[in-house]
Amino acid sequence: MTTTDAPTTAAPTAPGSLGHAPEPAELQRYLAELDVWLRARRSELDELDDAALAAGRGAEVAADMALALSLWNGVEERHRRLWTVWDGGRVLAQDREQMASLIWTRLDGSGTSLPETCRLCDALTGQLRTRLALTPGADAAAARIRRLRAQLERIRDQVGLEPATGRDAAVDRLAALMARANDIADRAGRGADVDGLLAPVEQDAAVFERDLIVGNQRRRDAREQVAQAHRLRAELEQREAELTTLASTCVATVEPAPRYAVPDVDALGPVPETDPAAVGPYLERLARVGQALGHARERYAAALAEHADLGALLDAWVVKAGAVGLAAHPDLAASERLARDVLARRPAPMPVCRQLVATYQTWLQTHQTTGRTP
Repeated sequence: MTTTDAPTTAAPTAPGSLGHAPEPAELQRYLAELDVWLRARRSELDELDDAALAAGRGAEVAADMALALSLWNGVEERHRRLWTVWDGGRVLAQDREQMASLIWTRLDGSGTSLPETCRLCDALTGQLRTRLALTPGADAAAARIRRLRAQLERIRDQVGLEPATGRDAAVDRLAALMARANDIADRAGRGADVDGLLAPVEQDAAVFERDLIVGNQRRRDAREQVAQAHRLRAELEQREAELTTLASTCVATVEPAPRYAVPDVDALGPVPETDPAAVGPYLERLARVGQALGHARERYAAALAEHADLGALLDAWVVKAGAVGLAAHPDLAASERLARDVLARRPAPMPVCRQLVATYQTWLQTHQTTGRTP
């Protein structure tokens, strides 16, 4: 059996969706079908690799073969994680939600979900099969035509996911491929040798399917970034309001107070929902605003905390003075009154507050040393 008429197993249909926990039976079916797909796809890739080496064309297809194997490895790793969570079918609702997340979130390194990575691996394998095609017989041509039609049906599903603005062009491209496939099928039915016609259509279909998968993933990434920008902007607007209140309180309470301009989130403009290329830079600007808000908040909070700490420190010294019988000493009593009066001012002069609390401490230490009592 040649590489051109080898049976091909298509990627299984994934259950559920992101955020939706499939039923245990659906998950069990998918795990079993994915296991079959992994075995069949690896066997086919190994056969294609052997055929390429035997034909002296290993270097020619090395890059595509490496990519196909990398995609296969990503699927196989995610399959093992799914089996771990599955745990022999002992899955609660949260376990099934975790499995749905493993199925529909992006794989490390590929930027596509598990089903999309499987289909991309299928497309690349088909392209490799086409490039390594030997002279096929009629049965092999018929099998390739069936695979091509199945691939065009998958492409039809992907075209339906295209945005309205670009869908017409994708529909035209699909229609052209289907017309070529129909023409080839008609010629093959009349006994013509269609190998020279099949290979270009298979390659064009594989490239088109890959382009659709990658484009869909990029749009999904853009939607996720837009949602992230909205969440971050709302959070920053709340932090901006809180910082404005904190800054006003600080300026009214202590002198000198920090002087930091409160960043204006509105100055960034609205989230660029219709321009995917602008979302990344917008997120970077939001991050810089967040850093500025955090820095300003730390400084204002520290100034207020110092004022509160001085009051608490004075209280502690007064308690100690009372414990040794010196709280009523004229020097300490006068020092305490003055320190409290200045701390209570609005705004309170912080250099003077520090000095007066330190003065009270010095009076206490002095009278403890000399042993003088009132």
